[in-house]
Amino acid sequence: MSQEPTSAESSIKRPTAPPESWPKHVAMIMDGNGRWAAERDQPRIFGHQQGANTVRMAVEHCRALGIEALTLYSFSSENWKRPQAEIDALMQLCTEHLVNERASMVKNGIRLRWIGRESPLPPSVVKELRKTEEATSGCEDMQLVLAINYGSRDEIVDAARSLATDVAEGRVRPEEIDPDLLESRLYTAGLPDPDLLIRTAGERRLSNYLLWQISYAELHVTDLCWPDFDLDALNDAIDDFASRKRRYGGITPASG
Repeated sequence: MSQEPTSAESSIKRPTAPPESWPKHVAMIMDGNGRWAAERDQPRIFGHQQGANTVRMAVEHCRALGIEALTLYSFSSENWKRPQAEIDALMQLCTEHLVNERASMVKNGIRLRWIGRESPLPPSVVKELRKTEEATSGCEDMQLVLAINYGSRDEIVDAARSLATDVAEGRVRPEEIDPDLLESRLYTAGLPDPDLLIRTAGERRLSNYLLWQISYAELHVTDLCWPDFDLDALNDAIDDFASRKRRYGGITPASG
């Protein structure tokens, strides 16, 4: 259960829409770090380092607003195609971030959850992910979900394999498989589906991210590269979400 906001949290700049209209689960595709760095004649890793500061802002602000869950697309299963030097730097940055932020996450009631495949992540990254999951397992204010070595098609394949094994071994009958059962085998089992998906750097595609879970999410795209995505931009995205009419395939009742 979320705590009442402290005086410091009450004084932060908030979206203009009323809190009851805010999303409960926000997912983000954090794009544009490399582009942002190139525009400043800096190496790509400089953009990722600056992007880590934006991650901190997003986590702290969502927690202060009472958002229940924040899911960040940190490293996709396709990102292994990048130059090895960049991959190594990203893995090191991930490890350092987990170590440096662990105590703060515990203090602020933020529970970490990792989604994605373990192989071929470096053991050092897996170790720090597991340590942070364990250290924050009792936290209840907000869930922070990191999608690392994540691909939505892989996730759905893994869920299908799990169900196929249960069918083959007689634990599940084929006719018992429905959306709820399949969803229970996804990496995100137990999490509410995202209400809002934010993508930075102007790209208008899903990039193999949470394809099952965002079936009814509202999409917000900003031209800002991730290092430039600030508190105002996050509030604007929440206000944009609050302005939408969510019908889930139905129609809006006529007024009057």
